[in-house]
Amino acid sequence: MKKKTFRFSNLYLALVMLITYLPLIVMVVFSFNDSKLFVSWEGFSLRWYQELLGDEDLIEALGNSLILGFLSCAIAAVIGTLGAIGMVRVDFRSKGMIEYLSTIPIMVPEIILGMAFLAFFSLLDLPFGMVTLVIAHCSFAIPYVFMMVKARLVGIDKSLEEAARDLGASPARTFWDITLPLIMPAVLSGCMLAFAMSFDDVVISIFVNGATLSTLPIKVYTQIKTGVTPEINALCTLILVAVILVMLCSRLLGRLRPHSEEEGR
Repeated sequence: MKKKTFRFSNLYLALVMLITYLPLIVMVVFSFNDSKLFVSWEGFSLRWYQELLGDEDLIEALGNSLILGFLSCAIAAVIGTLGAIGMVRVDFRSKGMIEYLSTIPIMVPEIILGMAFLAFFSLLDLPFGMVTLVIAHCSFAIPYVFMMVKARLVGIDKSLEEAARDLGASPARTFWDITLPLIMPAVLSGCMLAFAMSFDDVVISIFVNGATLSTLPIKVYTQIKTGVTPEINALCTLILVAVILVMLCSRLLGRLRPHSEEEGR
């Protein structure tokens, strides 16, 4: 029987995990701290969660961020998916250049995009607010969906669509019954990534945001000048719990799906 030996890789992995998750653990712990200061622990309390529920401005900012994220993801899902399908099925000389140009918004620094959208919307005399935020966020959300769906389409067997067409299915019916179910995991993955980037964006949102509208990242950023209260820790803890629950549900559904397919066979 071989003895388990200590490896440097285990220490390295533990160090990386510690650096990654220690700030999150500290945030969660101090969200239950009765003190307003981050340097001392004065006892367990749900005070900041109660004040969070009564903070209308913070709740409104969270709602605006959720609405903005869902709208930008929905639009990006449609445009990115259709763009990926068209790019895979159509062959022309400048195809590679267009594919490269479609990914530029996620490579250009956010401050450059923010200034460009500020000048563009000012030129169009478009009122700054939710509309400008959605347009700006769609600009960097679409490439995520586009890349995910395009990579998925490359790996799909084209004979499946050809078989459906041979059996009399129309192009629309083939898309809804064959293509869309096959690329749906990629669409959802791209949407989740796009939503995370939209929900987290500060720089672009500051440039194209209106005076009467505030998103959660902007709200937190502006509070840094006066000091971030533990309410932010409480809110971030709730968001972290929601993310963990979504990940657990996704993993559970992923495990149940193979079993249901086997039973169906």
